[in-house]
Amino acid sequence: MLKIYNTDIDTNKTEEIKEFKKGSWINLVNPSESEIKKVCENINIQEDFIRDALDYEEKARIDQEEDDNTILFVVDVPIIEKNEENDIYTTMPLGMIVVRDDFFITVSLKKNKIIEDFEKRKVKNLQTYKKTRFIFQILYLNSSYFLHYLKLINKETEIAEYILKNSMKNKELLKLLSLEKGLVYFATSLKSNELVMEKTMRGKIVKLYEDDEDILEDAITENRQAIEMAQIYTNILNGTMDAYASIISNNLNGVMKFLTSITIVLAVPTMISSFWGMNVGLPFQNSPLGFVIMISISIILTLLVTWWLKRKDMLS
Repeated sequence: MLKIYNTDIDTNKTEEIKEFKKGSWINLVNPSESEIKKVCENINIQEDFIRDALDYEEKARIDQEEDDNTILFVVDVPIIEKNEENDIYTTMPLGMIVVRDDFFITVSLKKNKIIEDFEKRKVKNLQTYKKTRFIFQILYLNSSYFLHYLKLINKETEIAEYILKNSMKNKELLKLLSLEKGLVYFATSLKSNELVMEKTMRGKIVKLYEDDEDILEDAITENRQAIEMAQIYTNILNGTMDAYASIISNNLNGVMKFLTSITIVLAVPTMISSFWGMNVGLPFQNSPLGFVIMISISIILTLLVTWWLKRKDMLS
């Protein structure tokens, strides 16, 4: 998908346009080969800048091409992928390309909340021709969404814990495992994004304007807060998983102990009936009350064994 947006300098109104106009914002979401070639031919940049940002394994970094004054920023953004059972929290790369002083390009593999907020004009003071501010606004919004998704993960963890207290289901344990994996992705991406923002803060990559510098500082602060939250939630979730692993193991041991005790209890009448089923001379075999006597003996011995096992806490 290829869309072009431009902010009118006089009216300060941002609208979608069809032509490649200087000062515009070009948004590429999972672009086709023809769209990539169209953009590169019209604004005269290398295809590698766009293709690098479309690599799912691409790490957060800054790449600068001094020959044509083109700068590529790659940061990780949080996304939620739908699964049959659970929502999966993960990250994907988002590319931001500053093409000379003419164009600003964003490249992503999938739709994401950060870019959608800009397209829907939810971000204040959106001006496509102010590229430095645009980058900082994306970085700030990205950090804010990391915090938002971390809070969602924490809520889902609490819900899964509540369900696990009542019944040990594999579904909820797998849910916790999925959330733990998401936290690992978030923590790794946040640290990589921090390096990109700190490198940008030095002012050697793009020119820092006094009005825009506060946005970047806020983005760094939000990102650091997200890193701390991710570490705290990871530690809590790790402790929770270990605790429930111990609980499940203890429950399994309890079940095995109970079943073993029941087997011992049931073995007493079986053993007695086996003895008196032998084809040899036995006590009470000629007595008319022999059956009643053997049943009584079996019941008494079974009750004694049950009492002893109960006393040893083997039937609880």
